[in-house]
Amino acid sequence: MDGEPGETTMGLMQEGGRKGSGSNFHGPVKKRSCTDVIFLILFGAFILVLVGLLGYCVYHGDLYRIINGYDKCGNVCGRKNKPDPAFSCSGVDKSNDKYLLITEAGRAIVNPKKVERKCVASCDSEPGYHKFLNRCIPGTNDTVNTFFSKTGLKDFLQEVSEDLHLCWQEILYLCLIAFVLSIVLLFLFRYVVAFVVWIVLIGVVVVSVFGTIYLWVRYKMVRDEQKAQPNYSQSDIGLRKHYSLLAYAIVATITTVIIMLVVLVMRKRIALVVQLFREAGKAVASMPVLLLQPILTFACLAVVVALWFHFTLWIETSGFLTASSPDNNYYKKDTVTKVTRWYNLFAMFWFTQFVVSCQHMVIAGAVTAWFFTRNKDHLDAPISTSFYNLVRYHLGSIAFGSLLIALVQMARTVLAWLQAKLKGSENSVSKCLFRSCQCCLYCFEKILKYLTRNAFIEIAMYGHNFCRAGEQAFKMLATNALRVAAINSVGDFVLWLGKALVVIATVLIGVEMLQAKEGIQHVWVPLGLAGLFAFLVSHCFLTVYEMVIDTIFLCFCEDCEQNDGISKPYYMSKDLMEYVEDTKRALAVGDAKDDN
Repeated sequence: MDGEPGETTMGLMQEGGRKGSGSNFHGPVKKRSCTDVIFLILFGAFILVLVGLLGYCVYHGDLYRIINGYDKCGNVCGRKNKPDPAFSCSGVDKSNDKYLLITEAGRAIVNPKKVERKCVASCDSEPGYHKFLNRCIPGTNDTVNTFFSKTGLKDFLQEVSEDLHLCWQEILYLCLIAFVLSIVLLFLFRYVVAFVVWIVLIGVVVVSVFGTIYLWVRYKMVRDEQKAQPNYSQSDIGLRKHYSLLAYAIVATITTVIIMLVVLVMRKRIALVVQLFREAGKAVASMPVLLLQPILTFACLAVVVALWFHFTLWIETSGFLTASSPDNNYYKKDTVTKVTRWYNLFAMFWFTQFVVSCQHMVIAGAVTAWFFTRNKDHLDAPISTSFYNLVRYHLGSIAFGSLLIALVQMARTVLAWLQAKLKGSENSVSKCLFRSCQCCLYCFEKILKYLTRNAFIEIAMYGHNFCRAGEQAFKMLATNALRVAAINSVGDFVLWLGKALVVIATVLIGVEMLQAKEGIQHVWVPLGLAGLFAFLVSHCFLTVYEMVIDTIFLCFCEDCEQNDGISKPYYMSKDLMEYVEDTKRALAVGDAKDDN
């Protein structure tokens, strides 16, 4: 069948396959043990502490303080309030006064304690104010009206709802078109990926060459024009333009030469990238349910973000009624509430990375089982087996890996908060330090995510703990550095182009469909929704595809490391064997044994 190893080594592979999980078996292990249990316990303890802190904030909070707002005495608008013995003006029944009016609203951003707040029955009693989300807010200015609608924000929302009702069928068609285009893109990556990759590379080289030629020609023209002027040597503007074009031309030339050399030197490794795309297509075709994995991940992430937002509202409403002035009260947060605010943010980072890491582990486990199965027609429920191994053995490793990424994200957030706090009092040196630290942390986060993803592949393959798997993954990646560079540059760029192609095609089709539709007032709204859906669909599909490619590549490296194709036959397909060193020698020895 397609993708099976060559006939010259079939006998040896069948012999190796009969050894099962013995000493010569180098695929996914059958017997596993729980890994990084201490971090799973830490994860559970973290959740228990979070529940306790949130319970404290819920006990001392009230969501209606944000939903309805409260007046200067701390009475929540539209509610029957409980009296506070320390404040004589509290405990007033505001059931009939449902709207919060904030006067001097511009000062609310600077010092909210000095703003006059009161609950009113209607916003019509205040000139220049209108109702919006239980608030009486000032009328929008001309700029806002022009952007949204000539009649204001409220009518803009009404117009958008009418547009969506008018063209909901076209939006549904565009969503289906985006889904179909994503499926077609997967087929193109499997069957004509070589054409796509080389067209992209040739296009990049051609654009670089012509861009370089244009810059040199432009530089020569400007130089000749400047020389023809009598005050050429004294013209600062002319000299700056002259030398700027010269610098651009030199940089473009160096870049073009580097690109051409990279393409020339890495042509064989680029061919490996093409083959990995094909192998990924075979894996996805054998396990099409993998494409549904992002739906479950997206649902879990939506729950995590929704819970974080809900608990954030409770945290922000929590506090104790405090007097900021004799006639103005507010709800002050104590130390526990402030700690909970940061704790809840870190929990969101950790939980989102935990969910994403679970998806990586499930895909990696299924693909490694597919790769190290000799007869691909007899796969034994690889996805469900991978999910079982994740839940049964490796949740601790998932908690460990996701914790590392969450810590870096939290450090970046704290750094940004400090920079915002010091804004206005910082000098050029401190600004440079903040930007440098942010850049370093950003790069470190990207590298950590990449290494963690590959560590999960090793865990799915061998059942190692996270540290040992990370060490093994780093060893494999460092040994195959040029191949990794080719995959991460060419492969990722092709996948990015695929996402852009789906989004652009969906929007262009939508433009043609909606042109014939009469009565649409804001055509960019349905087009934006369709484009957003197209991006999400293509991103979900191609994220799975990217993880499958990375898993197959690491399996390929491990197969090359553990086997020699003679005494220990390869698990890889015949097409992948072409990229193994000494493959011809191995096949020749195999042919000789078959002849004897």
